[in-house]
Amino acid sequence: MKLNPDLLRPLLGTIGLMIGFGVYAVAGDLPQPWQRLSIGLMFVLLGVSAVIYAKGERWIQVLGGVLLLYGALRMFLIG
Repeated sequence: MKLNPDLLRPLLGTIGLMIGFGVYAVAGDLPQPWQRLSIGLMFVLLGVSAVIYAKGERWIQVLGGVLLLYGALRMFLIG
């Protein structure tokens, strides 16, 4: 049986969101400064992956840059 990629993508996205929220919740229980650093690093990694995934789609590249910047600010200034 072969799965249709159009049906598989939302399923993988939903699983990814569930994992992401679970990891975010675990990081929220860490003591400071590890909580701030780990959550900021997650946003940086998400931004980098969005920029790599974009492949010419400007708005996704901009979103990745915003996530990357927010993650860096979150690690060192916010929180």
